[in-house]
Amino acid sequence: MNYQFEICANSVESCLAAQAGGAHRVELCAGIPEGGTTPSLGEILTARRMLQIKLHVIIRPRGGDFLYSPLELEIMEEDIKLARKAGVDGIVIGCLTPEGEIDLPAMKRLRTAAGDCSVTFHRAFDRCKDPFKALDEIAELDIHRILTSGQQPTAPEGSGLIRKLVDYSNGRVSLMAGCGVNENNIRQLAAESGASEFHFSAREKIKSAMRFSNPEVKMGSDSINEYTREITTAQRVKRTIDALTSL
Repeated sequence: MNYQFEICANSVESCLAAQAGGAHRVELCAGIPEGGTTPSLGEILTARRMLQIKLHVIIRPRGGDFLYSPLELEIMEEDIKLARKAGVDGIVIGCLTPEGEIDLPAMKRLRTAAGDCSVTFHRAFDRCKDPFKALDEIAELDIHRILTSGQQPTAPEGSGLIRKLVDYSNGRVSLMAGCGVNENNIRQLAAESGASEFHFSAREKIKSAMRFSNPEVKMGSDSINEYTREITTAQRVKRTIDALTSL
């Protein structure tokens, strides 16, 4: 099978590691602890300048749910225009109604703004009430792929539903398995889900180079270790890809 590998990258550094490890494209995100938010224009421009592989960018103004106000949709539309001007290859979006269905007016508006870019419907799909109806509507919007964990906490846990969705789609839209995918489970996930595209982060923890720290001062939540960060590494990207593609 002609597999495609997308890396969820939290920085230009992670984008470059994804490229070095053999990924086909990256999804550049900020705010990974919130599930991914729109990266800065500076980060998008720098990534585009330095990458040879495809660059997709999430358009999500905040964490939380996927029910967006008119003001938020205006912001998302402007972010899409800026991302396209920066030369991105793909846009990653997803909007829902209060009832857990695809917000068709919002999605039509953002899909139009995306123009000829490749478009992915992100894991808002996993919050949909009826995934089969949602797939039909997404396909009709001419969206190219759906990122999903099969409506479970991780893609390996949701592989059964992903398989059903792959069969139901019948090529209308690609199902990309993502969340919790790594070198230890990707081969089994591919066999069980029937997916041909995989989304993973391949990140490792890196300690801060700071030699001094003030333990009395926190810049954010107490649950976050501010002297450790996670970045994608080329070695882990390669290990994960090799786990599926090598004999």
